[in-house]
Amino acid sequence: MIDSNATSDPRGQQTPHEPERELANMLDTAFRAAISQVTSGLSPAALMQHYAEWALHMATSPGKQAQLGHMAFENWADFTRYLTRCALSRDGGACEEPDARDRRFRHEGWKHQPFNAYQQAFLLTQKWWDEATTGVRGVSRADERVVNFTARQILDAMAPSNFVATNPEILQRTWETGGANLIAGARNFQEDLQRALLQEKEPLSEEYRVGASVAVTPGKVVFRNHLIELIRYEPVTGTVQPEPVLIVPAWIMKYYILDLSPENSMVKYLTEQGFTVFMISWRNPGAEDADYGMEEYLEQGPMAALDEVQRRTGAARVHAVGYCLGGTLMSIAAAAMARDGDDRLASMTLLAAQMDFTEAGELTLFINESEVSFLEDMMWKNGYLDAAQMAGAFQLLRSNDLIWSRLQHEYLMGDQPQQNDMMAWNADTTRMPYRMHSEYLRQLFLENAFAAGKFLVGGHPVTPRDIQVPIFAVGTEADHVAPWKSAYKTGSLTRSEVTFALTNGGHNAGVVSEPGHHHRHFRLGRIVSNNHHIPAGEWAETAAEHEGSWWLAWVDWLKAHQTGTPIPPPAMGKVICDAPGTYVLMR
Repeated sequence: MIDSNATSDPRGQQTPHEPERELANMLDTAFRAAISQVTSGLSPAALMQHYAEWALHMATSPGKQAQLGHMAFENWADFTRYLTRCALSRDGGACEEPDARDRRFRHEGWKHQPFNAYQQAFLLTQKWWDEATTGVRGVSRADERVVNFTARQILDAMAPSNFVATNPEILQRTWETGGANLIAGARNFQEDLQRALLQEKEPLSEEYRVGASVAVTPGKVVFRNHLIELIRYEPVTGTVQPEPVLIVPAWIMKYYILDLSPENSMVKYLTEQGFTVFMISWRNPGAEDADYGMEEYLEQGPMAALDEVQRRTGAARVHAVGYCLGGTLMSIAAAAMARDGDDRLASMTLLAAQMDFTEAGELTLFINESEVSFLEDMMWKNGYLDAAQMAGAFQLLRSNDLIWSRLQHEYLMGDQPQQNDMMAWNADTTRMPYRMHSEYLRQLFLENAFAAGKFLVGGHPVTPRDIQVPIFAVGTEADHVAPWKSAYKTGSLTRSEVTFALTNGGHNAGVVSEPGHHHRHFRLGRIVSNNHHIPAGEWAETAAEHEGSWWLAWVDWLKAHQTGTPIPPPAMGKVICDAPGTYVLMR
């Protein structure tokens, strides 16, 4: 029997099936790439699969339906009694209190009629849908999380805080300004819409310009290849620690998150503490870099930088620091070095970085085969994933802060956003090459290949279990990108002695936590080799809590792991140009 999908017949003659398949695949790819422009990179098929799974199980769960019907009746009765109490007295006694982290209803006006009724109706509806999308027998945990998350996004879009007529704060501003706030908001919306339609990048802040007010720590670009510029910062102390520090930031961001303003620059602080500091500045890739993969980023990134750092300083060992995705890459490099008997690492610091992606937070809601293939089709046209295309998923993770709060303040209140150095850095976006991003999503997120010991470097697998250098790992309490419990797994995945710091703040603000920063605290504890099994929650309950910045504890740890005594600063040698270099300026 002849296979109907064969490309040739028994006489060796070619059939048209293969060209037809290629044409069909190209049409499918182009169609999905066009759809992605409307959906902000989210796969409609993936969402429909999750919804269908939930809806079918809900349809065959009469008990759950009866429970929800009874809950709806109770909610309505509670709401009716609440309105009656409000009509008879000033204090109606709320049916449902907003979450302590929910900033939408903090204005005093929400305590008065009719706005308190709008608020209570919304909170009760939100509570009902949370119950409806969870606990349905037969629905997988993954499907439940996606449906629950989607329901929250729809409800958040319809919150009374998002509309002029139902938001007391906006109504008050409209009354006070005679409607000028709405005119200003319409102007803000028009500008944003125009940029979106023309696919223009948001203009960079003149107040926080790279090389003028941010990324100003003195240094020189001492090495350059196609993917990186290596910056060496000038010493500011008479002697320096004998072993240098190499920082590997994520290529999803510009490096100067760690060299913002002088008062919160991590590299400036390290140089003041007597360290010789090198920083990788990644190239912002274009269509010509579509075929660059994880292997190229590893070889031309940390491995090339490590060679140059040693050549420049003569140091036998180097202290590596990896931030976010840069920390993952540095961990892979460390595992490959350990596998090959390369002992040039003295220690490794991981800032909000993950080796295991099974608990990578709500970001994993968007990562499945359907979504990854959709993103690959999205990248097909240009050969890279643009930051604007990535923004949709990240904004949804914090939609109240990044979407609806912006709608209220910029479009309804008519305010201009208050800029700071971190916001200016956040607007200075980067791209990711097609092949690298595809490999990253498939091998690390979908397959969790590194944690499983199946990630290939040089054609052979590497595993975190090979890593034995001392590790200082940092997690942040409000991290939506690399949840701290995922970062905490560093202790159980490696054979290293791990010092773990859990600091307040988010993925970026928790890391940029300079000494003197108000309202900062952190927990610090060691995870020695025979205690790797301690659960994250139990560790957090027993770890010592400290006020202030974790930077001080980290610098003490770095100095404790130095070999030898301070030395005169090594000569700078031949340089290419002044910091911040040229790659960081690429848009």
